[in-house]
Amino acid sequence: MSLRFDALKPVRESEAAPLASYTARDGTRLPIRRYEGAGDPGVSLLLLHGSGSHSRYLAPLARRLAESGTAHVYTPDLRGHGYNPARRGDIDYIDQLEDDLADLMDHAAARRPGGRVFIGGHSSGGGLAVRFAGGRHGSRSAGFVLLAPFLGHAAPTTRRDSGGWARPRIPVIVSLGVLNGFGIEALNGVVAITFDMPEAARDGSETLAYSYRLNTGFAPRNFRTDLAKSSAPLLALIGAEDEAFYPESLPTALADFPTARVEIVPGAAHLDLPANVSTAERIASWLKER
Repeated sequence: MSLRFDALKPVRESEAAPLASYTARDGTRLPIRRYEGAGDPGVSLLLLHGSGSHSRYLAPLARRLAESGTAHVYTPDLRGHGYNPARRGDIDYIDQLEDDLADLMDHAAARRPGGRVFIGGHSSGGGLAVRFAGGRHGSRSAGFVLLAPFLGHAAPTTRRDSGGWARPRIPVIVSLGVLNGFGIEALNGVVAITFDMPEAARDGSETLAYSYRLNTGFAPRNFRTDLAKSSAPLLALIGAEDEAFYPESLPTALADFPTARVEIVPGAAHLDLPANVSTAERIASWLKER
């Protein structure tokens, strides 16, 4: 199955919250959009974009959750992505995205003292949320929202090349994995994956290649071991028409995790899942139960 990019409703910049920023631990100002929740809810949700893109396309979902009074929503342009990153498609070290998220949690907590912070993500953003759950900061999240999450190239949910658009350089990934096992990281800036995004879906802000360190840091180490380290509640949604992953395999993949709720959204494909009205309704209902 091929990824249907025409299913992704274009979101104009004027439809999204304006870009602001927060400060990461290395002093870098990283881009973020803030959607303030109506009625000042006691919940904040950090919502992460998928591969090759940035935060703009998440605007419809973020607005619905904020305007319904469900949560304050923060949608970052992850390091290496967006309109003007310092180094497109690259980060400084493998775990840097996790550290950036921990710093964003601090930013959200400072704006709403005493509130709970959840982490969610779509596609590879969901994979990063899973990685975060298994990392040194994972216990800080009140819960996780995974939208058609990337659980790894070898996961039972993943179709070949994630629906035909991802081009992982397997020899590079395997070789550098071995070198990193010996503590050799000098080649981690080599491109490990490229993305075949059609011209019609591009506007110059896309990121079509990732270094080994970004590709590695944007995915679970192993989704089972990562999730086993967290006892936080988890909601996983996937469209019934998903072209990147096998929808029917997600409930089975997460069956061993008692805090996980898995739901399949009728009629939704991979790229239009975040904008689906039912997606926002399901997340809102789940968050209000927490």
